[in-house]
Amino acid sequence: MQPLLLRIVISEGEMMTEWVKVCSKSELPDDSGVGALVHGHQIALFYQAELDRVFAIDNHDPVMDANVICHGIIGDLKGQWVVASPLLKQHYNLETGQCLEKSELRLRVWPVRVCQDQIEVQWAGA
Repeated sequence: MQPLLLRIVISEGEMMTEWVKVCSKSELPDDSGVGALVHGHQIALFYQAELDRVFAIDNHDPVMDANVICHGIIGDLKGQWVVASPLLKQHYNLETGQCLEKSELRLRVWPVRVCQDQIEVQWAGA
């Protein structure tokens, strides 16, 4: 059975979302990240094995203006799951995208689900 791709009208402002298949869960390394291209936008996917959970967050590091977040190290920092940027080591909360060191910085996070081993990201435009 193929995963169902959904198109949902969120508001009257014509903002539409859809679930986009990105890869299979088995392609994600445990406790690490990969980069994905969704409608031309770079997203970093992280699979946290202990939680059996996938996070999707912007791949663009706003501090260094580089698409490198997928190469960051994930871990628990003060009870929050974070990714450390591989360049200057800012920590970004994987659930909110908030930078822990610079409150003015936030990465976009993307709803993600696993549907029959397929990772799907909810796309609502960039």
